[in-house]
Amino acid sequence: MNKSSIGDLAILGGTPLFSETIHVGKPNIGSRDRLFERMNDLLDRGWLTNNGPYVRELERKLAELTGTRHCIAMCNGTVALEIAARALGLSGEVIVPSFTFVATAHCLQWQEIRPVFCDIQQNSHTIDPECIERLITPETSGIIGVHLWGTPCDTDAIAAVASRRGLKVFYDASHALGVSHGGTMIGNFGELEVFSFHATKFVNCFEGGAIVTNNDDLAEKIRLMKNFGFAGMDNVIYLGTNGKMSEPSAAMGLTSLEGMGEFVAVNKANHLAYTEHLANLAGCRILEYDENQKNNYQYIVLEIEEQEFGIDRNTLVKILHAENIRARRYFYPGVHRMEPYRTLYPDAAQGLPRTVDVANKVVTLPTGKAVDPDAVGRICGLFRFLFQNRDGIRAALKRAA
Repeated sequence: MNKSSIGDLAILGGTPLFSETIHVGKPNIGSRDRLFERMNDLLDRGWLTNNGPYVRELERKLAELTGTRHCIAMCNGTVALEIAARALGLSGEVIVPSFTFVATAHCLQWQEIRPVFCDIQQNSHTIDPECIERLITPETSGIIGVHLWGTPCDTDAIAAVASRRGLKVFYDASHALGVSHGGTMIGNFGELEVFSFHATKFVNCFEGGAIVTNNDDLAEKIRLMKNFGFAGMDNVIYLGTNGKMSEPSAAMGLTSLEGMGEFVAVNKANHLAYTEHLANLAGCRILEYDENQKNNYQYIVLEIEEQEFGIDRNTLVKILHAENIRARRYFYPGVHRMEPYRTLYPDAAQGLPRTVDVANKVVTLPTGKAVDPDAVGRICGLFRFLFQNRDGIRAALKRAA
């Protein structure tokens, strides 16, 4: 940290802490040589899509990683969510958290299924099973849980509710590749689980997604649905769409998977460094991972308590951005406050007090291969500087406004 006075802050005209912007979600790039080797191979082969060898290899390796019977690769995680909901025959109402990426709700509303927004557990930020129970109506057909930040949902409690009330369950596992829960790999819970391999994920396919399941019949149906319902040449036997993953995306996915061990090691080292540097900083709680399980450490998640830290979360994010630290307010302000949901369901926030509270506190910080221990130390040094000078900083920002 090279700032010694309040006036040195970039937001007040000083020089930014970082000369180049460091981002949350900056793509991890594996071996470029291996990627280009695969790209040249697929171009030479002329097989660019339609269930090519790289897609099939990626599906096999993901099934092996998750310990599931079936993996069906998709063009992206959102289409995978839509196909998952349709394959399970969901209708009427489906209970989902509001504290998630908007695609979790869109996959339902797009198909004229009402997402019923459920509150979260305060410490894990995952869907609250007790709240689920209260929201069930005769129109409820299912539950979508989200393993947010790679933190698994309370799958046992959700399964108990679903079994008791005759509901189907699947999980949005976009953050949870390579994560275990109770000794079982994510991918084996509910009827199916959906992964995202968007560029911001620590393993990516440029754009991509996948559905994993242990249900043979369901897997067969999903394979039909993601390829227009084709069962061989000129033989359409089911209603479907175009959800196929391309060969270039699969080539990137395989290359990224090969670097997964390194990516996780870097993420873990960054998480430990952030935790150590910020351990005694009042009003700044870092979300922990269960060290008895496998984790990918994909996110550095902080909750900022304004009364203790002295600077509110939104102001903190503005300061960080000015210093070229592209922190994020995930998942602000909550899906229920976005369109079309705030118009369709204007009273939803009344049942989501913890969601509203967490959405106003959370900030995520950069990690991944683009961040080294020196960068972590400088970012945390800035946090300590802000805390130690909070009164003067608030006054200076007020004068500059």
